[in-house]
Amino acid sequence: MKNLSRRKIIKSASAAVLAGGTAGSAAALSKLSGGLSSIGKTPHTKFAVNVEMWWTDLEFTDRIRQTAALGFPAVEMWDYAGKDLDAIRNTCDELGTVMTQFTAWGFNPGMNDPANHNDFEKKIRESCGIAKKLNCTLATVVGGDDQPGMTGEEMHKNMITALKRVAPIVEDNGLTLILEPMNIRVDHKGHSLYGSGPATMICREVDSPNVKINWDLYHMHITEGDLCGHMREGFDQIGYLQLADHPGRNEPGTGEIHYPRVLKEAYDLGYRGYVGLECRPLGDHIEAARRVAMADQW
Repeated sequence: MKNLSRRKIIKSASAAVLAGGTAGSAAALSKLSGGLSSIGKTPHTKFAVNVEMWWTDLEFTDRIRQTAALGFPAVEMWDYAGKDLDAIRNTCDELGTVMTQFTAWGFNPGMNDPANHNDFEKKIRESCGIAKKLNCTLATVVGGDDQPGMTGEEMHKNMITALKRVAPIVEDNGLTLILEPMNIRVDHKGHSLYGSGPATMICREVDSPNVKINWDLYHMHITEGDLCGHMREGFDQIGYLQLADHPGRNEPGTGEIHYPRVLKEAYDLGYRGYVGLECRPLGDHIEAARRVAMADQW
């Protein structure tokens, strides 16, 4: 074992994960590489690996197995269309892994256009059933790209109208919609909702315990900075946190954001929900997981 390179150890451990069941996979990782199965068992923050961005060369359920083998308690995903939801649920149940959230409504067609509100309601009703199938309580919704001829204020009012319309539906079904503001400087030019201010205003106007913000710290950092200050101001509307470092949208520790300070602030404010790792590992996934764990050390 001493003669094996670290890369070979990791490769062997990964192969063991995919070859065996949960207990065997975790044991293989622990034995082969000095406790890899405990990396994701962080003391303060419960991380949810975004399995759309991690281990993308593997089958979808195998990504969930990799997540569990590293000790992370949860996963998140994007659109549910075309996915084997039964297999995903069964894998999560087998591993004791939580599916924290999925995307119920994306960029287009825009929720910010009243012409789409009937379809929006239908999609949210459908998503309530999807959430129950996945044993999931959160679903992301996106405001939409800019609508020709509409001001930002008009589009935001249209989002409020749409969310008020479906609020009783999600309340009755135990699902919380989390509205995600983006950034327009790097990733989503031409989008109609960015920054904590407008998102907080919209959710406060909707005034539902089941309509909150998907507070993506990566987007917030690029848009407005002062991550801790803005979290304090809008904490009552935070339904979920996501992260990535900047520049690069990779894991914590690869860019300019000091995530131990930011995550401590969230913890001190009382946040006990999951934090989605919507980031692309810069290189080796094991090292990326270790950097994530370091972000929880303070």
